Amino acid sequence: MALPLNVLEKSLNKKLSLLLKDGRILEGKLVGFDDYMNMVLEDTEEEKEDSQRRLGTVILRGNNIITISPK
Repeated sequence: MALPLNVLEKSLNKKLSLLLKDGRILEGKLVGFDDYMNMVLEDTEEEKEDSQRRLGTVILRGNNIITISPK
């Protein structure tokens, strides 16, 4: 099993898909993170139920994340 911080380190400047606690899926390019898995994503798109919208740059708190999937 891969450790989350190792996955994030290898995924810098690459696209990620994140499942959040509230059921939303965010996809964007990872440009930064810290030891608490707080992240900065650029060119982010949000997918929620049947709708999709562009969010741009997002700062995401690490405790809202359920899964991290490199693209």
